[in-house]
Order: sequence, then C-alpha cells, then structure tokens
Amino acid sequence: MNSHITAVIIGCELGFWLLIAVGLSARYLIRQPRLGAIVLALVPVLDVVLIAAVTVDLHGGAEVTTVHRIAGLYLGISVAFGAYLVRWADVRFAYLFADGPAPVKLPKHGPEAFRHECALFFRWLVAAAITAVAVLALTLTVADDAQSTALWEVFPTIGVVTVIWLITGPVWELGAARSDAEARS
Repeated sequence: MNSHITAVIIGCELGFWLLIAVGLSARYLIRQPRLGAIVLALVPVLDVVLIAAVTVDLHGGAEVTTVHRIAGLYLGISVAFGAYLVRWADVRFAYLFADGPAPVKLPKHGPEAFRHECALFFRWLVAAAITAVAVLALTLTVADDAQSTALWEVFPTIGVVTVIWLITGPVWELGAARSDAEARS
C-alpha cells in the first residue's frame, strides 16, 4: 500500500458490511430493532471518515494517486447505493432469521427488468454526481493546483463507466425486451 488512503477505503468497506451485519443481527437475532437502527444509522459515518482522511492527506501535501481518485468514486457509490444495499441485505436477513417473506426475484427480461436496470443506472449517475461534487469541494478547499489537476483525472473514468453501464444495463435490457417481443409475434 503506497498510501494510508488505501487502508481507509478497505476499512470503510469492511466497516460498511460489519455495521450492516451487526445492525441486522441486533434487529433480527437479538430482537433489538432500536439498537439495530442505531447501528445502521452509523453507516454514513464511514463516508465522513473517508472524506476526512482524503482531506487531511491532501492538506498535508500528499501527491494525488489513483487511490485518491478511487476514494472519490467510493464515496459517491457508497452514498448512492448504501441505502439500497442495506435494504437488500435486510430483506435477506429477515427471510433467513426472522421468518420474513422470501426476497422477490427480479425478472431476467421484460419491463420490470428494464425498470430495474434504469433505476440502477440512475443510482450510478447520482454516484457520479456525488463524486464530482466531492472532487470540486476538495479542489476548492484543500487541494493545490497540481493536486486539483490530478483529482480531475477521475472524470474520464466516470465517463467510461457511465457509457459501459448504459450499454450493458438499460440499453442491453431494452434490446433483449425487443428481441423477446419480436420472437413472440
């Protein structure tokens, strides 16, 4: 690891899943829904820890590396997909440990699958926007000119991911739905 930011990202990811496991265990295994809610409410604290670590690192004059750009992406993805992942895990945990209803399987094709792909793509767009805001905030507050220029290099990555996600998600599903419709007629 060439930067402690790598360790912070790994720690935040492990912490995310650990908080979810502890929160859902409290909710369903020891029947303490209030404690579970409190633990789950701590998940966003990890995002604050990550942005604070990057801010301190940049303020200290660190050279911006890929890891710093990944931190911005991680932050965006965590904020945009965090609640979605908590709900996903909650349904499965409730089913496995609290006699909750079985998780609903998403259709592989058709209008529902297309809507789901569009919703996920929209979440990605939110993640990209959050990443952009985080980069802008860092460049306006703590980054020097060289750091700012290096941080802006995250935008081609965002562009590539956006195009690939659009093609392999909503566009692909739309094509599959049309193919299915043509095959049925």
